[in-house]
Amino acid sequence: MALIYNLAISSQRSAIGTLKAERCSADSRQLLPTGEHNITSYRNTVFIYNLWAGRFGRQGSALAGRIAAILTASGHNVTVAPTAGPGTAGAIARRHIERGADLIVVAGGDGTINEIAEGMVHSNVPLAVLPAGTANVLATEMRLGSGLEQAARRLEDCRPQRISVGQVTCNDAGVSRHFVSMAGIGLDAQIVRHVNGDLKAQTGKLAYWLAAWSLVASRLAEFHVEVDGQQRKCSFALVSKVRNYGGDFRIAPSVTLLDDHFEVVLFEGRYAVRYVKYFAGLVVNRLVGMKGITVMRAESVKLFSTGGRQVYVQTDGELACHLPAELRIVPHALTLMVPADYTLGTAPGN
Repeated sequence: MALIYNLAISSQRSAIGTLKAERCSADSRQLLPTGEHNITSYRNTVFIYNLWAGRFGRQGSALAGRIAAILTASGHNVTVAPTAGPGTAGAIARRHIERGADLIVVAGGDGTINEIAEGMVHSNVPLAVLPAGTANVLATEMRLGSGLEQAARRLEDCRPQRISVGQVTCNDAGVSRHFVSMAGIGLDAQIVRHVNGDLKAQTGKLAYWLAAWSLVASRLAEFHVEVDGQQRKCSFALVSKVRNYGGDFRIAPSVTLLDDHFEVVLFEGRYAVRYVKYFAGLVVNRLVGMKGITVMRAESVKLFSTGGRQVYVQTDGELACHLPAELRIVPHALTLMVPADYTLGTAPGN
């Protein structure tokens, strides 16, 4: 009887083990994003690219084909899905996830990445990014390189990491949206609002510089920022999850994508000409500590304008809404493919 009992228990355990294995296989999209797998752990890969992004230019679908070939050579079954225009990338990502995609790779600027992240928030499917835009803030933060094909090959070194994202809610405009890298309020968003789209397509970052210098003699709209019950007045607020600003400068030096808080940098000044001094401090890496600059850590930020002038908000480089607004951290909201050295704490600046 003891022998029969032991055989029965052994058979039962074997069956349970088989059942667990089947469940693990069925739930692989939920179990893979643990940081212990690299990009080659995923097979049903959807490559979404913004055909109008600056890096594609005249190469267009030929460049997309080369990137798809790199992924295929790494063992992926690749579905190529170009965006159909502005505002369509998030829906494309959601649709493919519903159909069983276990990895989304996006080639585009920070705006396209933002759209796709909006469609993937609270999903367990990982997102991998390739730099194809103007500033490429997120790709720069992770030091993925500037070449699309080079960055595609580097994805093999990336690991899935669950990160928090930001969320901005503008009640007056009825807007609520997420952001991965940063939000800019005031002067920064005003520059985004003034950028000439055609010029941006032709000249890239130069379009932003021209828009900024066109405002240098302006009187700026000031607004109030509330963090932990304390209020301050400024004309530009950066609420960031990344260190770099615009892909070129470090404004928020003490935050990374892995943190569950924002670094908030406030710039005082009623007149835009004051920012010439701030820019000089930025160039020599002495912005923090300058008179008129305040740096804080926060999980939520409230902003409201005074004086009747509209103050705008941009998220990940795209105009979002105007004040009043509230920004907050959404913990563990997105799985991002991150280079292994970044997860080990050797992010840029460390």
